[in-house]
Amino acid sequence: MIKIIPAAERHHASHGWLNSYFLFSFADYYAHDNLQWGPLRVFNDDYISGKSGFPEHPHSEMEIVTIVLEGAVAHQDSMGNKALVKAGEVQRMTTGTGVKHSETNESDEELHLYQLWFLPNKKGLTPSYEQKTIDFLKEKNELIPLVSGQKVLEDVVFINSNSTIYYANLEDGKEIDFKTFPIRKGLLYVTSGELFVNGMQVQKNDQVRSADVDAIRIKAAGDSSFILIDLPGSEANY
Repeated sequence: MIKIIPAAERHHASHGWLNSYFLFSFADYYAHDNLQWGPLRVFNDDYISGKSGFPEHPHSEMEIVTIVLEGAVAHQDSMGNKALVKAGEVQRMTTGTGVKHSETNESDEELHLYQLWFLPNKKGLTPSYEQKTIDFLKEKNELIPLVSGQKVLEDVVFINSNSTIYYANLEDGKEIDFKTFPIRKGLLYVTSGELFVNGMQVQKNDQVRSADVDAIRIKAAGDSSFILIDLPGSEANY
């Protein structure tokens, strides 16, 4: 099963200082048939104006991943972490038994990031934090793993989920074949450009959800970039 969801079907939340596009039910947007995909519960495409951001707020029992595409986010949390997460960096926060944090854009320039929430594979985890610089914005024509709970991958941010997040920049005409298993699920989100995914055309900010397939074949129609998430298909594998 390959399902294309056009960019126009994302939920758009505008708060002046924040323009956010929700791929799943979140905040005031609720759709009973769009709660999650595997353990992926939230995927928000956020644009945050300069000198603004989210004040301190609580989380629990979630793996929160932030991928910065443009600008930098200033992070501070109740674990004592204080950091600046810049473009080309990835952050993971295990909220577990409970944590508070704030996320702000201290510059005058707009901040663009993806924030993803995963249901953890175990409840009651001790809150923890990890941040890593990965040159995923510069590499060409290969899948760059950013975050993974599959321990066969090295030099990635660890997550308490049997999931892996990849990023790729594909030059015009280049192809990537991602081998998977019918028991897995996938989500591809187009950051820029235009792709053909298993022969189907997708454009900027479209998403592709897959299940019951053994390969995802991606070809660029013009220079393009995308995020690909490999997910367990069964609730028992969260």
